[in-house]
Amino acid sequence: MAKEFNVPPVKFPSGGNPAGGAAGPQQRRLPTVPFQPPRSANPSIPFMSFDVNSAAASTSFSTPQFPSTISAGGATGFEDEPPLLEELGINTKQIYQKTISILNPYRINAHLHEDADLSGPFLFLMAFGLFQLLAGKFHFGIILGWVTMASLFLYVVFNMLAGKNGNLDLYRCLSLIGYCILPIVILSAVSLFVPQGGTVILVLMGLFVIWSTRVCTRLLVELASYGDEHRGLIAYACFLIYMLFSLLVIF
Repeated sequence: MAKEFNVPPVKFPSGGNPAGGAAGPQQRRLPTVPFQPPRSANPSIPFMSFDVNSAAASTSFSTPQFPSTISAGGATGFEDEPPLLEELGINTKQIYQKTISILNPYRINAHLHEDADLSGPFLFLMAFGLFQLLAGKFHFGIILGWVTMASLFLYVVFNMLAGKNGNLDLYRCLSLIGYCILPIVILSAVSLFVPQGGTVILVLMGLFVIWSTRVCTRLLVELASYGDEHRGLIAYACFLIYMLFSLLVIF
């Protein structure tokens, strides 16, 4: 005789049989996409929607596009820019012409020195100091200091002689003394090959000092007003200045 077991009846949530019944098959609930509002929500709210395709397009990196043409009024090329020496105010052609005029003491063109500059004198003073350095003398500071004091000395002397009518300014005076020191620079270069303390170097010193004195005196007389009346005193002041620089070469 088989043993019977009391099995409790199975109750489903819908109250019907899963295989079928009066209530019909159970309706399955479809899953919803994440971050989507329920269907019963108001679809007029735009910030509650999420589009996967638009998000992928926004996160993709694209190559930036630049305009291929530049307007004519924009940036200019390097060909239109002035040279560097011209931007610094250094006129090499003018320096060359002034140097040639100084080398010939009998044909001095005073009109070339009407535009005063310090580029040429600075080059001559550096060359003077370099030749002195080759001779074993470090005189860069002395040369620059003496040129400044000599310009002040000549400026004061000339304006005292000319009085209120004197038109020689300190800048022009410094430019003239710097250019006329070129014979002393040549003397310092020649002294490297000449025995020191001999008669030859003394004779050369006298010739180059007279050369510098003549050139500087003539330029001052022609470029400054009322200079012709005091030519002798101006020449004496220039002679003292260039004799002082020649002593650096000898001693």
